[in-house]
Amino acid sequence: MSTKVAIVYYSSTGTNYQLAQWAEESAKATGAEVKLVKFPELAPAAAIDSNPAWRAHVEATKDVPEVTPDDMEWADAFIFSVPSRFGNVPGQAKQFFDTLGGLWAGGKLANKVVSAMSSAANAHGGQEATILSLYTTMYHWGAIIAGPGYTDPVAFSSGGNPYGTSVTVDQEGNMVEGVEEAVKHQAKRTATIAGWVKAGQQ
Repeated sequence: MSTKVAIVYYSSTGTNYQLAQWAEESAKATGAEVKLVKFPELAPAAAIDSNPAWRAHVEATKDVPEVTPDDMEWADAFIFSVPSRFGNVPGQAKQFFDTLGGLWAGGKLANKVVSAMSSAANAHGGQEATILSLYTTMYHWGAIIAGPGYTDPVAFSSGGNPYGTSVTVDQEGNMVEGVEEAVKHQAKRTATIAGWVKAGQQ
């Protein structure tokens, strides 16, 4: 039985969507069954319209399904990709997590394998804090954190974040670090560990 991986992202202008797509490609290459879904947008239309790149991205990804509690129960593993918001997860992600009390109470989120990625506009703009704050929620679930650590040399050429791949984005929206291979390693590692956990439970 194949491992089921949900890749869940929030992206206002496209960075984390790109990270999620790389993760999707790599997780599929392991033989996993993969869903790519997004956190529901909570920002008002006026805020989105104030940034043409944000509006363009919303329109370009309108057909990407929104994550549901059913997706969370379905998956053996989650890979989250979110931008930093003052060193914390975006409200879009937090609001969704706050709807999962029923699954948590039923033990439906325990023993899921989890990994996360992040982005910010500055090299020390909160990427690590964002990933760690997201993992705090996962510890309450009883999930198993599969951080990339330094399990592949690519970590050193992509910014060296052991908690999860992260990227700095300049004012033009360009990624400063070359992170594609780091994302793909992290996704492969997450799907592989999830396969081990799933096999061990059967």
